[in-house]
Amino acid sequence: MKQACPKLVSYKKGGIMPWPKGEYPASYKNQPKYLREKATEIANGVLAESNDEGIAIATGLKKAREYFKDHPEEKRKAKK
Repeated sequence: MKQACPKLVSYKKGGIMPWPKGEYPASYKNQPKYLREKATEIANGVLAESNDEGIAIATGLKKAREYFKDHPEEKRKAKK
């Protein structure tokens, strides 16, 4: 049986619990804090829809980078 990531816990209905506030996927560890937080927020939304951890992690990081590219003022605020 395939084991879930230690940061994720299965719900009773078989779903996967998102990363709680302040925690993030291990693959985000080298990202700046502002990017990591936004990517985790997005990944949690994707995870709720797709139930696929790999897709959620990749999509979260990609969309967070796009977000800050399109909203540079948010990047400045987040760094403070």
